[in-house]
Amino acid sequence: MAYSVAAAAVTASVSSGRAAPAADSGAEVIFKGGKIIPVPGAAPVKALAIGGGKILALGSESAVDALKTKNSQIVDLRGRVLMPGFVDPHNHTVLSALIFELLTDVGYTKFPTRGQLLNELRALAARTPPGQWILCSNFDNLLQGGDLSREELDGISTTHPIFVWYTNGHDACVNSLALKVTNIPDNIGSLPGGGHFGRDERGQLNGLVYEESAMKMVLLPALPKITPQLAVKAVSDYLRSVAAVGNTTVHEPGTLRSNWITPFAKLSNRLACRTSASLMYDDMKGLEPYRGLGLGAKATQLPNSLFSLYGVKIVADGSNQTETGAQTLPYLDTDNKGSANYDAAQLKQMVAEVKAAGLPVLIHCNGDHTVDISLDAMEAAYGGSTSNGINRIEHSTMARPEQIQRMKKLNVQPSFLMNHVRFYGAAYRDQIFGPERAAFTDPAGACVKADLPFSLHTDSPCSPPGSLALVSTAVTRRCDIDGSTIGRDQAVTLDQALRAVTIDAARQIGMGDRIGSLEKGKEADLVILEADPYKTEPAKLGGIKISETWVAGERKYGS
Repeated sequence: MAYSVAAAAVTASVSSGRAAPAADSGAEVIFKGGKIIPVPGAAPVKALAIGGGKILALGSESAVDALKTKNSQIVDLRGRVLMPGFVDPHNHTVLSALIFELLTDVGYTKFPTRGQLLNELRALAARTPPGQWILCSNFDNLLQGGDLSREELDGISTTHPIFVWYTNGHDACVNSLALKVTNIPDNIGSLPGGGHFGRDERGQLNGLVYEESAMKMVLLPALPKITPQLAVKAVSDYLRSVAAVGNTTVHEPGTLRSNWITPFAKLSNRLACRTSASLMYDDMKGLEPYRGLGLGAKATQLPNSLFSLYGVKIVADGSNQTETGAQTLPYLDTDNKGSANYDAAQLKQMVAEVKAAGLPVLIHCNGDHTVDISLDAMEAAYGGSTSNGINRIEHSTMARPEQIQRMKKLNVQPSFLMNHVRFYGAAYRDQIFGPERAAFTDPAGACVKADLPFSLHTDSPCSPPGSLALVSTAVTRRCDIDGSTIGRDQAVTLDQALRAVTIDAARQIGMGDRIGSLEKGKEADLVILEADPYKTEPAKLGGIKISETWVAGERKYGS
């Protein structure tokens, strides 16, 4: 959706910011006086020197002090912990930025009960002139009382068109006036990519809107004009908030259109995080002008920028929260298995085209049926080869044990949205899948047993930015809603979870040779924590305060 709602901003003209200075024999900054972790699981070192945007040396204080000059800045860590900056390998940067800028947040953390939610919608209607849109985001059907309906929103207002976007990003609900002013016909059928409009038991439109092709029909006419200035402000503000939770790199899987690449690269040096993107399948020809830069297994960094390109994204099914993820078994107490956005033959053809372009593929799979047909497609196209880069299954929420083993065989890696467990573990257990299936959601523990690398991501705006909260849930398997433990045997160690948001995440976006660990010659991307995660209660890891975030040798955030 982001590249659709932001289309007006693609002509933004922005300066590239200052380029990183060339490294010389001396250190620009030396860090010491705390615990410096080169990579999770490695022995700490005493000091680290950076210059020219790179790591120059790390080790003992005496060895690093040899690089000190009269101009070197000394940063006393004062007992704090310095480690590689966090990498979020699946973060919809542009989408998140524009949602936070243009839509009203009516999510669970602000309005935890249905009554509070409806009161807020009524208040919005009361202060909005008749005829103007009410645009809201972050509604959580599982935690805020079930699906909305056309009739329920008609009860809020018949003089305002209303659009409420679900936090899962795949669904929305609108009222009757919204359907009318956007000219949605009563007999509208299925749309490409799984898009459709929900119907009640009488066959009438019920206000529910599913997948991007359908949501675009309602949302695009509702949005205000998006100027280049607004788009730049939204992205800049959002990435400052992401840097504040310790992220130094975010990868945007499919929500950055190819005609955004050049302006985004120009903007990237002014942003608080390093940025990276994969394009959607239907836009992959937009990568052709950049092929001369070396597209393939390693991320392609655009010249004089902090922006990189990687692979191609396919969205193969919907959301488990709304029971649209495609499963091999029905959802609990139903005969509904959800549905894939493409059949097996279509998906196989799409993946073959990505392979023919010499690129890795990232496939969104919430249901285990979708994992099956995605792995079939990957095997047919790539075999087990990683010569084009690491192929990924995004979310892999309901991957079965044998599918984890098959990923290992095919050199395919999963990336888990661990906030599924954090927010929906109890609902998955009690409402959607039952205890046994819920216990194997986001099965990071099975990956460890299979020696299969994995990463953790937020899928923002589908869940809040913050890698340490993902780490906490991966270690504890705690559902915050009721305090229960979901699948204790899928818990991982702190080292394993931290690797999943540093070096293993970096490798999954083709940047493991540049970021994700503190090594001589790598980018000086680092985060300073106020508390030692190895001395923090696992359930409280998400609350560790970020002191400073540095990207390419520049301090981008300081508390």
